[in-house]
Amino acid sequence: MLAVESAVAKTGKYAVPESGDSAEVVERPRGGMSLIVVDGQRSGRAAKAVSHLVIRKAASLILEGVRDGAAARASSDSLLVSRRGQVSADLTVLSADMDTRSIVITRNTPCPVLVVRGGERQIIDEPSCPLGTGRSVRPQVTELPLEEGLLIVTFTDGVWEAGLLSTRPQGVPDWILAEVAVPATGPLPLADAILAAAVARDQGRPRDDMTVAVMAIRQNGEGPNVRRLHVVFPVPY
Repeated sequence: MLAVESAVAKTGKYAVPESGDSAEVVERPRGGMSLIVVDGQRSGRAAKAVSHLVIRKAASLILEGVRDGAAARASSDSLLVSRRGQVSADLTVLSADMDTRSIVITRNTPCPVLVVRGGERQIIDEPSCPLGTGRSVRPQVTELPLEEGLLIVTFTDGVWEAGLLSTRPQGVPDWILAEVAVPATGPLPLADAILAAAVARDQGRPRDDMTVAVMAIRQNGEGPNVRRLHVVFPVPY
């Protein structure tokens, strides 16, 4: 039997107590799960408030059965009204939809999404606008068949731009591709490895909030009704 596994690894900007990135996993009402990642503009407490606003809106709508694209648009409108267009947020939603037996990738971010299946790589990086920037904001949506061996990796711009001082990279950086090419035991070790490499590229002092999210479709060796959620949350001093 196939199983959907997802994992998130994240850290905040160096010397900033609160991360502007937020991540949430929700169960879809007709079966499956959605992994939501939001990057609030800038960093710190203000960015955290923005990412929380967006992720609460998106998660609540998905839980009500609203399609991911519509949830993204509604979240954008909510942010636009509440912050008067002065603040934006990047959004990525990875959904395993059991109703359609598909993987749905919804993007409102410049950061690409990496898809690996059958040893082939696909980079999803079509232009998409951040949320909260106007009434015309539309998500970029990609739908793929749910099949064994599928691996999806997404990340916020702190990871994407790690080690760079000026220009943004094109597509997925080679160092991320190298981490994905190393055989991993599951999504969590891969997310941890990419995050660790990103922090190292910033000399151990992340210049921005960093989040890595991974979803994989693999064979499940356990019973069909076994589900797990594993969370590690550090306690601040």
